[in-house]
Amino acid sequence: MAGKRKTNPAGSSNELRGDVLRVLGVLKVATADQIQRIERPHLSFRHTGKPTPSERKTARTAAHCGALSDLRKHGQSENGGRTKQAETLRNLTLKGLEAAAKALERPMTEMGGTARGTGSSGGTHAMAVNETIIAMLRPKPDLKLLTGEPAEAQAAARAVAGASPGIGTIASYATEIPLPANGTWSAPGKGGAQADIVLTAPQHGVPLLFIEVDNCHETAEELAAKLEKYARFFRRKAKDTDGREKPLWRTRWAVTDAGPDHPYPPVLIVFNHIGARDPNRTVVRLAELTRHLWKGEWDPDGYHCYDQKIPIVATGLRNLRQHGPAGPAFRRFGRPGQQTLLDAIGNPRLDAARARQRAQIKANQEEYQAQLREIRERHAEREARRPACTGCGAKLSDARWKAAQATDWDTPKDTRPHLCDTCSPQAAATEERTAEEQGHREHAAVADAQEADRHQRPEPLPDWAERRHFLRFTRRPVCTQCGAAFTDERWQAVERTGLDVLPQETRPHLCGNCDQWYKVDGEQSWPHMDPLPRQEERDQERDQEQAVPERKPTGWFSRLRR
Repeated sequence: MAGKRKTNPAGSSNELRGDVLRVLGVLKVATADQIQRIERPHLSFRHTGKPTPSERKTARTAAHCGALSDLRKHGQSENGGRTKQAETLRNLTLKGLEAAAKALERPMTEMGGTARGTGSSGGTHAMAVNETIIAMLRPKPDLKLLTGEPAEAQAAARAVAGASPGIGTIASYATEIPLPANGTWSAPGKGGAQADIVLTAPQHGVPLLFIEVDNCHETAEELAAKLEKYARFFRRKAKDTDGREKPLWRTRWAVTDAGPDHPYPPVLIVFNHIGARDPNRTVVRLAELTRHLWKGEWDPDGYHCYDQKIPIVATGLRNLRQHGPAGPAFRRFGRPGQQTLLDAIGNPRLDAARARQRAQIKANQEEYQAQLREIRERHAEREARRPACTGCGAKLSDARWKAAQATDWDTPKDTRPHLCDTCSPQAAATEERTAEEQGHREHAAVADAQEADRHQRPEPLPDWAERRHFLRFTRRPVCTQCGAAFTDERWQAVERTGLDVLPQETRPHLCGNCDQWYKVDGEQSWPHMDPLPRQEERDQERDQEQAVPERKPTGWFSRLRR
């Protein structure tokens, strides 16, 4: 503990000294009260039991005053005079500025100067700049650190914590930034401007904002000349690291244009009414003088286009403290009424037009998706009805399906509607081969039938058979015993009916040889029986019977017979 006291006699902590370095690194010059209100706003609601405001301020700033005392011992800060309210102004030395650059994580080239000598005249403008930054920040107290405080203090702290939010952190701000119309960033030439405050808080919708603070000492013409310098700076171009030429301010600050136009960064003018001039009249005159810098062109889609124009916004420090950046405390040149900061530096009509376009695009996309879903459903339904090839199982193509369903009179009917384009030719070839084979088989069968018919066709009848009207056998008979065909003599013999001169054959189903064998077999089997009468004997008996004359009947029966 003794070692720490020797290093930091006031007993300040690293956190408190870091608070001082960060604030003074941005503001360049400030009071202990301002440092405390920015970094430890909850201390403003402590020590409420002190009888006077002076004692309460001394109590709540004691910790940061100790940190300033320790930094002064280390040669990093110094007292820079007093304000008109007799508050001590604190600023950093060059050594402290280097420490602040590390605390803010900024390059030393962007830290600016030490603002030594600012307090010699009371630092009125610097205090207005600081109060503007505090009004833009609107620091919120940590209610957990006020648990043991009186109810009135906690209620006041809750009211502040529940008010409209600010923009950015202390690291989002920078002061006394040169805007060279010629020269370089570190050595700007004449004719350039110097921004009182530069705000970069893209996380809160403010990618880049230049702020000018006026204590109502400057005329409208002087402010217009300063805005002309801003315009010169915005129009200046330089080559970037990629070798392409672009506006100089874009080489230091990254800003993305989200719209069809390319406006310059907005400029906010904050009037602190402590001078003799009326800010209301100054604003009207300034708007007229700078109309060519901020006036946009009307677009048929319902918004103004501010391409290569400077959005100029004006407000009062008192209104800014009361409403904050999220309140209606800002007036945009060329627009009626008061707006929030984001609306004032933006383009609400353009945002509305984009919202309508996005809504229309979304509606079109939804309609398109609905059409796609309907098409997919119809396609799925059609695919479900699409027949499959019975040969390979593949789905039929559209052309094949259409050809298979053709019902026009002039369209030939497909003989194989159940087959695909691949299987149909194969089936046709198979059918052709089958038909060809069938034709060959039929031709062979016809030839075989003709050959068989030729063999089975009866031979021409003999002359004696053609002279007969009735034939027992219309074709040459075959022996039932041996299967041999009859000879002409045997055929003629078996055709006798008994009415001829020769008697009828007793065995007409046998050929001549088999008939002789039949006779021989009979005589050998029954030798005791008389042999069959011979043909000559039968013929003689028949001749004798024919030689006997027929006896004619007599009497009346003969008449009936005739």
